[in-house]
Amino acid sequence: MKKGPLSGVKVIEFAGIGPGPFCGMLLSDMGADVLRIDRDEKPVSNNVIEGRGKRSVKLNLKDPKDVEVCLRLIEKADILQEGFRPGVMERLGLSPAECFKRNKALIYGRMTGWGQYGSMSQASGHDINYIALTGALHSIGRKNEKPVPPLNLVGDFGGGALYLAMGMIAALYEAKNSGEGQIVDCAMTDGSASLMTMFYGFLSSGIWKEDRGHNLLDTGAHFYDVYETKDSRYISIGSIEPQFYSLLLEKLEIKNELFLEQMNKGLWDDLKSELIIKFKSRTRDEWSDIMEGTDICFAPVLSMSEAPKHPHNIERKTFVEENGVMQPNVAPRFSKTPSKIQGPSPNNGEHTEQALLDWGISDD
Repeated sequence: MKKGPLSGVKVIEFAGIGPGPFCGMLLSDMGADVLRIDRDEKPVSNNVIEGRGKRSVKLNLKDPKDVEVCLRLIEKADILQEGFRPGVMERLGLSPAECFKRNKALIYGRMTGWGQYGSMSQASGHDINYIALTGALHSIGRKNEKPVPPLNLVGDFGGGALYLAMGMIAALYEAKNSGEGQIVDCAMTDGSASLMTMFYGFLSSGIWKEDRGHNLLDTGAHFYDVYETKDSRYISIGSIEPQFYSLLLEKLEIKNELFLEQMNKGLWDDLKSELIIKFKSRTRDEWSDIMEGTDICFAPVLSMSEAPKHPHNIERKTFVEENGVMQPNVAPRFSKTPSKIQGPSPNNGEHTEQALLDWGISDD
């Protein structure tokens, strides 16, 4: 049977919530053997999807004997990932220096909101704060309205988990050549800022206004927005390119010649007002029948319970039901070494004995 591209890679994940477990899930989906270290006082529910495919070992990291067991596991690991506040791993006796003594090729991944250093590195924070500091939150929202937090997709999962996964795999590749590991310092502020690269480019070029809702991609344009339909549902339109915009006007049967001035920002508000009325004339599904699958750049706005039932998502198997839980499938797709969900989320400490034996730790 074909195995994922990270088959054979051993990962130690220190239990946490949100982006850390999600990063470990990505590595597990790609075939890595992810061993989650659960602490006695911090039980982790096995209902959390991000725990899928992992095994759980319960260790009391305040006990020197268990710290030694952890270091012996680290000797055999390719990657270590932790998401504690700076200094916590050092106080536990699991600092990068101590771990590199045991395993010089180890990739030591550290994910925090503010980074390992800087004036705010010891402060508490959440996604909303990290994206606020980088210009991302300020840029998301409608005209004359307050900024809208985009769930915790940008800071935690985009700027954090995905950048950590990319960084650790890149460092692992380098270590295969050099024989030496390194620290990957992943700050969600750094990742969030990086995700804003294109928009900072727009700003420096003078084609982006810092006022929300005045730009091409922030709901300022009438041809890039979400519209309410007759049945109080919503559809999305992204007809930026001229040929796609022309098709939009054709399907909407619009005769007003002002619509031909697509990039005249002075007309955007008035043209949007007309589209608001137009889209309320039919239901969401009626608009889908007219526009879905065309080059308009259209999609219905689906709820989380609706999305797994859409024909395209069914054909792609974008969502799967595993262990009675509907959840997103693995991503991305590999042609030779396909990823797969390796198993259900573990109970706290479920695999302590067997996993330690599998990793070469003796009974005593």
